[in-house]
Amino acid sequence: MAVLLLLFLLVVSAFSADEDAFIGVNVGTALSDMPSPTQVVALLKAQNIRHVRLYDADRAMLLALANTGIRVTVSVPNDQLLGIGQSNATAANWVARNVIVHVPATNITAIAVGSEVLTTLPNAAPVIVSALKFIHSALVASNLDSQIKVSTPHSSSIILDSFPPSQAFFNRTWDPFMVPLLKFLQSTGSYFMLNVYPYYDYMQSNGVIPLDYALFRPLPPNKEAVDANTLLHYTNVFDAVVDAAYFAMSNLNFTNVPIVVTESGWPSKGDSSEPDATIDNANTYNSNLIRHVLNNTGTPKHPGIAVSTYIYELYNEDLSPGPVSEKNWGLFDANGVPVYILHLTGAGTVLANDTTNQTFCVSKEGADPKMLQAALDWACGPGKVDCSPLLQGQPCYEPNNVVAHSTYAFNAYFQEMGKSPGTCDFKGVATITTTDPSYGSCKFPGSAGRNGTLTNTTSLAPSSNSTSSDSPPLHLHNIGSFTTSVIIGALLMSTVFL
Repeated sequence: MAVLLLLFLLVVSAFSADEDAFIGVNVGTALSDMPSPTQVVALLKAQNIRHVRLYDADRAMLLALANTGIRVTVSVPNDQLLGIGQSNATAANWVARNVIVHVPATNITAIAVGSEVLTTLPNAAPVIVSALKFIHSALVASNLDSQIKVSTPHSSSIILDSFPPSQAFFNRTWDPFMVPLLKFLQSTGSYFMLNVYPYYDYMQSNGVIPLDYALFRPLPPNKEAVDANTLLHYTNVFDAVVDAAYFAMSNLNFTNVPIVVTESGWPSKGDSSEPDATIDNANTYNSNLIRHVLNNTGTPKHPGIAVSTYIYELYNEDLSPGPVSEKNWGLFDANGVPVYILHLTGAGTVLANDTTNQTFCVSKEGADPKMLQAALDWACGPGKVDCSPLLQGQPCYEPNNVVAHSTYAFNAYFQEMGKSPGTCDFKGVATITTTDPSYGSCKFPGSAGRNGTLTNTTSLAPSSNSTSSDSPPLHLHNIGSFTTSVIIGALLMSTVFL
């Protein structure tokens, strides 16, 4: 999986509806061109990300995070778990080197001991609770135990029979470790860390789980999943998995351990066997997830109770092994450019790469190609749009089809006109969107970078009432050239429209 920095907010009361949920991010390091720690922190600050999880306790990163106020979760990597779980002294030394030297300047608020140990490193299961206790003891000795919580993230796959949630239970194989783990979390006021990936639940369901249900899209009441035992209605996979974990803990007689979701996200790109790993779906899932969390919606079992969540992940990790999707979970590329612009109207300031002012003009889905061509000719001619980025060999030439080319030209005009009313119409074949249509090296005006400018600000785009100019048209696209770029363009443009 890819790459994100995460952080935990201190929970004072396990199930207090007064607690506000937070959104954090995970920051991984499997990048061929990893940004420097100062660049990472600059991006976090620019995006108003106040909670971050690191997959290690990198000294340079922790120094860069000093005096920022950002709440940081550091991690004990799995390859260090056996040593720490077998030696109190080793654990104390780890805390001294990776935590004590950085606080209070760096606001470390949690330690994640290992990651999905029960499912990825089962031979370390016998030492996981002792590792947690040894780490906690070192914090107690330094009077940091009230500030820094200790837990370990779990894969949701440890939950069996997760629907209906009321019948869920943990894999009984892990009871000898799960019961003392939950006792530890309860006694120290810590959280049950859970990784929730509706993408995988959807992919592995063989069509049983509808895509809309996985993406938080609205469902008609007759499509909602109903737990027959509790009569609770579930409108998304995320809530069902979280409640399954609550019920599984309850089945072991633990009812007051809160859940923090340490990883959740959706990949923006996949291979041929991953058709639903798309920019549009990733944008939809993460935007809806952020709204769901920050609205303190809670879950059907615990409405109004915070389920703070770390998004997986901050950066695309191009060095991650596995299928294409594994490299494409990030919100940003290594240069800090958004992979897509989140739709976060009313969701606060976190991840401010989206604002309601970030709008673009694009070709309307299903528009007549001949009308698109006429509007494109106008924009690149009398409209005075600099269409040179659309010429062969230039960044926006591919995909070479009228939909992609007209979208670039329409948006360039719209941006230069200051997004004035009526400048995104083009006789009804254009529409406004908040999704950045940039792709690859083709950066649209109004995006993080831009390839073209306009040379005139006095002309008006053809509206439904205007007529074509008398200037000769500039043809940049041949409607009849059905090449593979047309197919690619269709796929790309499908991500523009929600």
